Amino acid sequence: MIKYFKKFIALMNFQPHWLFLVHPFYFSRRNLFKFYKKYSPKLGGNLIDIGCGNKPYKNLFKHCKSYFGLEIENENKNSADFTYDGKNFPFGDETFDSAICSEVLEHVFEPNQFLRETNRVLKKNGLIILTLPFFWDEHEQPYDYARYTSFGLKYILEKENFEILEQVKIGNDLSVIAQLLNCYIYKKLYENKNFLSKSLSLIFFSFFNFIGLIISIFPNNNDMYLDNLVVAKKK
Repeated sequence: MIKYFKKFIALMNFQPHWLFLVHPFYFSRRNLFKFYKKYSPKLGGNLIDIGCGNKPYKNLFKHCKSYFGLEIENENKNSADFTYDGKNFPFGDETFDSAICSEVLEHVFEPNQFLRETNRVLKKNGLIILTLPFFWDEHEQPYDYARYTSFGLKYILEKENFEILEQVKIGNDLSVIAQLLNCYIYKKLYENKNFLSKSLSLIFFSFFNFIGLIISIFPNNNDMYLDNLVVAKKK
């Protein structure tokens, strides 16, 4: 029972059910999973998950021939199949048919080199799904270096020999306000606090997530959103 519960919590952390309102990053994680699920069928063959973490979306790519995770050295070695030194990927040219890169680019100090390496290990016409935050607080300090507008992201990808096929602004409704409020509560009340503070935080998370669901019915605003998603092809 305990093992099942831990597995359920791990799943809900990145793929929260629509009723799992106690999650502090409910809207961000739910939306990312929704769009990865939608676009995952576009990828195939041998796939590399760049900056894989704990591989939260691996179950969406069972149709791929293979799925490997890459992480920077000293990070999540237990989950990663390969590690690299922060500059050069340990693969030959045109090794993979497709790639995903989820919420990683904002932590890369030299994005051009990173994207150049990504392009190098992809085969010709290889596809990548890339997501990264737009409205979000500083996190994983001090390794949080940038936020990209949709225009800046398009520019840097095209500069490194990628063709943009689709570009989506995720979380572009009023729920973005609820999500940012919960980010604040998480940092100020929940994180590294006592049991009472954590319990109180769960009440706030649920309340603001519920309000977020209600106000999300208002018209979208493409100038204020949580995350960028891009489907791009190696030229």
